[in-house]
Amino acid sequence: MVTWNNLDTLTAFQELEKVGRVNLVEAMAGENGAARVKNYSVPMAEGFVYNYAAKQVDDKVLEALVKLAGEAQLSEKFKAVYNGEVVNTGENRLVLHHMTRGQLGDAVQADGVDKRKFYEEQQQKIADFANKVHAGEITNAAGEKFTTVVQIGIGGSDLGPRAIYLALENWAKKNNTFKMEAKFISNVDPDDAAAVLNSIDVAHSLFVLVSKSGTTLETLTNESFVKDALKSAGLDASKHMVAVTSETSPLAKSDDYLAAFFMDDYIGGRYSSSSAVGGAVLSLAFGPEVFAQFLEGAHEEDKLSLNEDVLKNPAMLDALIGVYERNVLGYPCTAVLPYSQALNRFPAHLQQLDMESNGKSVNRFGERINYPTGPVIFGEPGTNGQHSFYQLLHQGTDIVPLQFVGFKNSQIGTDVVIQGSTSQQKLCANVAAQIVAFACGKSDENKNKNFEGGRPSSIIIGDQVTPKTIGALLAHFENKVMFQGFLWNINSFDQEGVQLGKVLAKRVLAHETDGALKEFSDLLNI
Repeated sequence: MVTWNNLDTLTAFQELEKVGRVNLVEAMAGENGAARVKNYSVPMAEGFVYNYAAKQVDDKVLEALVKLAGEAQLSEKFKAVYNGEVVNTGENRLVLHHMTRGQLGDAVQADGVDKRKFYEEQQQKIADFANKVHAGEITNAAGEKFTTVVQIGIGGSDLGPRAIYLALENWAKKNNTFKMEAKFISNVDPDDAAAVLNSIDVAHSLFVLVSKSGTTLETLTNESFVKDALKSAGLDASKHMVAVTSETSPLAKSDDYLAAFFMDDYIGGRYSSSSAVGGAVLSLAFGPEVFAQFLEGAHEEDKLSLNEDVLKNPAMLDALIGVYERNVLGYPCTAVLPYSQALNRFPAHLQQLDMESNGKSVNRFGERINYPTGPVIFGEPGTNGQHSFYQLLHQGTDIVPLQFVGFKNSQIGTDVVIQGSTSQQKLCANVAAQIVAFACGKSDENKNKNFEGGRPSSIIIGDQVTPKTIGALLAHFENKVMFQGFLWNINSFDQEGVQLGKVLAKRVLAHETDGALKEFSDLLNI
């Protein structure tokens, strides 16, 4: 039987707090460091490796973390998720994003249907539609092919799909699977929509409106902005728009759209990239076969998260080490540092995934908890970040754990040799150097040039950014966040924290304000 208990009540956590701390500078020095790099490594799906040699752990800490995973019933709780139990207690809902890319356990019936079949049917509908667009069977009013797809959505309807599109754009061009350019409109700021509309030929553009409820204020506002632009160009907006929404939404059967593809309440926005939310725009941009490969990579990584052996379960181990850093070592932030320009928006997606999921101060039962939960997540691609915020990471007063992601090969397959090495070799040399520099530091009598070291990091290393590898990488972090939520005994699948601001904004727009809210409204000329 699964039991849900606060982290600080678990015997294994109390034992973990008593385990001796690891001196990372000493642990990573010389042959000790070399041995750790070889031994502290876990295979992931699609050729990835999760290496945690430069984390502040040793065999004793790992032994305690394994006990914690067992007492916290992490495997049993994951089983409850994928077998369709109501794990989202805040909204009384199932959590089924894993099922959009494959079935891990029992068949799940909800809303009177088999949910795996439902997701497969939606993916097939999207594939058929995308193929007809690419073949010129679905065209604009002049019978001309659409060349651009524009996603209109915000939060999870934007960040994940945008990050994946940017990750695969060069790969698709290199591999002749690039079908349509994709653009994204998310911010209710009119300058966002205007910038996109000014950069495209609207007559040859297909717009994907993403709103589960069909009532998202920012998204519907941007839809109106787009419809006005289409009307001004003498175009019928209903011939240029499709909807991704729920079957009960007002958009579902509207004549304003060429087609509607469905999602449901069991997939939160930040977990929706593998659903129709990502499927429509990515299938149109790259072809449905590429999206299928992305789903395959995610499913392969999900299967690794079933492993009850913690040391062979990369997402679970990553989660446990993160909780150790947050709740025992006391580190409040984590930096995500992909050494790949293709992943330039991936940290932004992980920021939402992690902070919206685990930024909670009450447990699953609404009771206040007495320990820290989700860390602050930030990041930029290397080597750009090295010339930005790495100064604080190396010599600042706070220790910030680091999550590196690196690839052995670029997507383009061509390179230049300058001063005896290629650009890709220079990139990889930088990430290797940073890991050791953060961990080991450098003594100098000039304190301004002294590096204390002891700054922990892990790295996920892959061969190349491809549809399968980006799928596996996404699934790794989704599962890591889930396991951490289990450990903290919080609900990682609702987001009540975003609601209050929306409510107050509606009051401002209705001019139903007083006090400070009225004064700020007046200052902004609302």
